[in-house]
Amino acid sequence: MLLRRLALALLLSLSPVFLPVAIPDAAAQMGPQTGLNRDNLVIETKGGQRHSFNVDLALTPQQQAIGLMFVEKMADEKGMLFLNDQESKLSFWMKNTLIPLDIIFIDAKGYILNIQHGKPLDLTPLPSAGPALAVLELNGGLSAKLGIKPGDRLLHPAFGVRRP
Repeated sequence: MLLRRLALALLLSLSPVFLPVAIPDAAAQMGPQTGLNRDNLVIETKGGQRHSFNVDLALTPQQQAIGLMFVEKMADEKGMLFLNDQESKLSFWMKNTLIPLDIIFIDAKGYILNIQHGKPLDLTPLPSAGPALAVLELNGGLSAKLGIKPGDRLLHPAFGVRRP
């Protein structure tokens, strides 16, 4: 642990030259981020099933860069919603993420574009299938378990839809 902290301190001292701003903050934290705003959202499947989640909101670039890094476990009714100002092609990775995640890409109307399956600590880019406004991260495998698929819709004010 001491060696890890010394290596991290060395990296942080070089950060203005070699590392992006948000990544050292996440690495320096070495624990899950706290103090995020929370909200409720509902996913409505094409078959009419509704699944409710209480999510942390990742709104700022720094909050989004850290995401669910260093989280060791998460309840199935929890998640994290990353909201952006405009739609764009997005890509996520699992750096410093300790739990498997379903990474759900969502368009501006709240429809699920695609679902990627992130493996802990994997640096492979996981892209959206098209321009996305938001990403919802849930426990890995939960989407399949609940029957959540592309074409299903998030009911949340961020997508111009009132929650039921």
